[in-house]
Amino acid sequence: MPTVKADLQACQGYANCVVGATDYFDLDDDGIVVLLRTKVPEAERSRVTEAARSCPVSALVVED
Repeated sequence: MPTVKADLQACQGYANCVVGATDYFDLDDDGIVVLLRTKVPEAERSRVTEAARSCPVSALVVED
């Protein structure tokens, strides 16, 4: 099952990921991404991958 990973050091708090997948991503009080879920069912892979790719600083990745 694919897994979402975040580079918290790279995150700049743009929140593009949150807009694309509110059930997987959120921001903490400091504006850093919080992973709400890390395992991605195949049926949701495309949507979550697109949300991760929308990050302007490439702080998110969906891996097998």
